[in-house]
Amino acid sequence: METLHAADEVRRTWDDPEPIPDGAVVVGRDRVRAVGPYEELRARFPDARVRRWAGVLGPARVHEGPLPDAPTPRERIHAVLKAGAAAVRAEYAAGPGLGAAAERVGVRVLPVAGAGAITQDGRADLAVFDAEGRCVATVCAGRLVHRRA
Repeated sequence: METLHAADEVRRTWDDPEPIPDGAVVVGRDRVRAVGPYEELRARFPDARVRRWAGVLGPARVHEGPLPDAPTPRERIHAVLKAGAAAVRAEYAAGPGLGAAAERVGVRVLPVAGAGAITQDGRADLAVFDAEGRCVATVCAGRLVHRRA
């Protein structure tokens, strides 16, 4: 089943010069199926489950520094997800249990830094931020792994 993630604005990259107002991203399994205006995608994918988010939806971020302190590796990885990241740099995921905790939820461990982009057929790693810059939701490989209460 596909999920249509709709937001006030969609950006293919965080510095996208042409963001899509009232945009959406269609996700099937762990891949992006389509990106565009909500109404257009709703017509193309009428059976998709809809998740509507207030804020700006864009590619999930790469956590670039040491992982936040927490009592367990799982909680350290979850703190990264709460910040809108779906990947961490390898040098910071080398601690005991961190790689396994990242793998369990689908967080990628990358050898180098890099900016993400939402592309058709690309891995569905998405993040939504509200007007105050707080992460509202993080989607990692097509799975909703964090939602702000």
